[in-house]
Amino acid sequence: MPGDEGKELVRRVFAPQADASKGYDELYGPDWVGHFPGMPPLDADGRRRYGEAMTAAFPDLDRKVDDLVAEGDRVVVRWSATGTQTGPFMGMPPSGKVATNSGITIFRIAGGRIVEEWTESDTLGLLQQVGALPGPGGPG
Repeated sequence: MPGDEGKELVRRVFAPQADASKGYDELYGPDWVGHFPGMPPLDADGRRRYGEAMTAAFPDLDRKVDDLVAEGDRVVVRWSATGTQTGPFMGMPPSGKVATNSGITIFRIAGGRIVEEWTESDTLGLLQQVGALPGPGGPG
């Protein structure tokens, strides 16, 4: 897939959406594999469930594309996100806290869809912001 078409596909992943499951079949291939820190590889159903859990935990989640680069079948995004934790998150009850997160994701595109994804993000910082872990200078 040419660079601009791959970039447009990835921009759609980060577009605002009320329901994280909308558009998955159009964006992600049926054999999609996702690689996220601390998790076993996810399949397409796992990705859908993960997106739905994030939307339930942070229903006002606002994701932004900060940088977007394409080369061959890969599109790389440096992204940032802000949301209020009003639902359960990773076993934690809602905190009502606004949290920000950032990361870098590499998408592999084939046949006009995302077929593989690698994400690195600041999960530690996110967990500190919602009160799951002490922050710098906190109890330890």
